[in-house]
Amino acid sequence: MDRALSRLDAAGFLQIWQHFDVDDNGYIEEKQLDAFFHHVMETLGMKRGEITEEKIRRLRERFTCEATTDGRLQIQELATMMLPEEENFLLLFRRETPLDNSVEFMRIWRNYDTDSSGYISDIELKGFLHDLFVQHTKSITPEKLEEYTVTMMKMFDKNRDGRLDLNDLARILSMKENFLLKFKMDACSQEDRKRDFEKIFAHYDVSKTGELEGPEVDGFVKDMMELVKPDLTGTDLDKFRKALMGHCDINGDGKIQKNELALCLGLKLS
Repeated sequence: MDRALSRLDAAGFLQIWQHFDVDDNGYIEEKQLDAFFHHVMETLGMKRGEITEEKIRRLRERFTCEATTDGRLQIQELATMMLPEEENFLLLFRRETPLDNSVEFMRIWRNYDTDSSGYISDIELKGFLHDLFVQHTKSITPEKLEEYTVTMMKMFDKNRDGRLDLNDLARILSMKENFLLKFKMDACSQEDRKRDFEKIFAHYDVSKTGELEGPEVDGFVKDMMELVKPDLTGTDLDKFRKALMGHCDINGDGKIQKNELALCLGLKLS
């Protein structure tokens, strides 16, 4: 059995997982675990008559997972136990290191959407994955890089058009909750609005220069527009960005100063 399990790779694990995690939420029910292991053994080439309750029981004991309070099992727990490190890396890195700032997300998006098409092709995704492995000091062969690129396209290209859009990449990078959701957009008092504005500007002014530029503007636009248009595309973002810059960039320097953004939002800073 150990020899058979050693043949399980990220692509095979993903295929089995998606058979059970039909709504793609990263969980399966604990009661599905026996069926999951049964499917694993079938995938590894074991004949139906060779798959016994005893073998399933031994697998369940070997790969003991702690279910959540509502009786669900997480993909990262099973993948960590069942796959070699280099195989589970791509399945898990997005859940282990989620981005908490849209500015960094947009920096990545602009870097790998090299042709500014509003989408990332499989070739551009391959460049992203290669750099990701280098960043984490992990080596990868060209063959494995190709295999992982195909796997990630299958995993995240939801509309199966052979490319990734803004929302697909957000799923890969496991973006945290939209920062702007923390604030009440209908705050009544001027003081409340000013206080919220200061927090919001500081969040997107990653460079701490007192002005937003490049991916800082992109990150703000992304979060702002997603409040009203959840399925934001790269083309949408570019259109909204151009409109915001046309309205707020009063001095025409290609940046948005703090006082410029405040004026756009109807605030007068002291």
